[in-house]
Amino acid sequence: MEFALSEDQRMLQDSLKGVLAGAASLDQVRKIAVGDSDAIRMLEAALDDFGLASLLVPEAAGGLGLGLLDACLVQESLGYHVAPSRFLASALAAVALAGHPGLLGGEAKFGLAATELVSRRDGAGLALKAGKLTGTSLLAISAAGATHLLAADTKGGVHVVDAGAAQIAPMQTIDRTRMFHHVTLDGAKVLASAKADDRFLAIARLLVAADTLGAAQAMIDKAVAYAAERQQFGRVIGSFQAVKHMCAEMAAKLEPGRALIWHAAHALDIGDAEGPVMANLAKAYMAEAGTFIARTATEVHGGMGFTDLVGLHYWFKRIGVNRQLFGSPEQARETAAQLQGLVA
Repeated sequence: MEFALSEDQRMLQDSLKGVLAGAASLDQVRKIAVGDSDAIRMLEAALDDFGLASLLVPEAAGGLGLGLLDACLVQESLGYHVAPSRFLASALAAVALAGHPGLLGGEAKFGLAATELVSRRDGAGLALKAGKLTGTSLLAISAAGATHLLAADTKGGVHVVDAGAAQIAPMQTIDRTRMFHHVTLDGAKVLASAKADDRFLAIARLLVAADTLGAAQAMIDKAVAYAAERQQFGRVIGSFQAVKHMCAEMAAKLEPGRALIWHAAHALDIGDAEGPVMANLAKAYMAEAGTFIARTATEVHGGMGFTDLVGLHYWFKRIGVNRQLFGSPEQARETAAQLQGLVA
């Protein structure tokens, strides 16, 4: 048995890498980070042409009908290039609305207001009453420009509402590569509903872990390239044993996370009961491994790591936000323990 990506999956990765190399280069990311609308539109158009929104949509509904492992490969590439994208929202909408394929086709663009599934601040949260949603959701993803919102209520349901019925305001985080929003709904009519079960949250966490995997791999690659060029005392710093050990330790931390993500995605794809457990563990592991890699890669760069010249801070901050998105590593491990019946 071959435990490797298929030829089609490698082609998917290579093709998306080519698109992102131009539309999400570091210069473009800098423009996106300060709100350059032309750079944002260019990236969105490139990803729309690539067909990411339909990747998990069943073929019967006009989609590509691919699996979660393919979705993880896509999210990894987006993390590697710190590219903003509504792919996470689109993927979770395809998962939640499998029974409502009519909402997934056409020109639908989904935003995601579901962070309250894990935790919420006082006064936040959405309530469902008589088929309508009311309340607020914080840190909504891809809400700007969306035609529909996939929103979670306080009782574990997820619902689709028309994005035009929402008041949307920017919420600034340390991560400038993605824009989060404060969403307010006042009696928005629900178009469809589903249950945010263990699988839904597991997939959300798995895709965030894949994003961190890509961002962490990029930081390692940048650290290795810098160590091969930067000279001190007449030698490249990559020849120093201490720097070699730092780069080797980063690589050793990353690889188990890649295997865990691929295994979790495959298990979820085939309906294996351990899939949600592995997905939660992948989120917990990558949150901590990503933090270590972000810190160590910055140390390899020395003072240059803190400048905008190399732009490491975009990856560093994205990993930091991913650590908390859809739950901290402690919360993800607790969920995994509950799924296995190890806690009351």
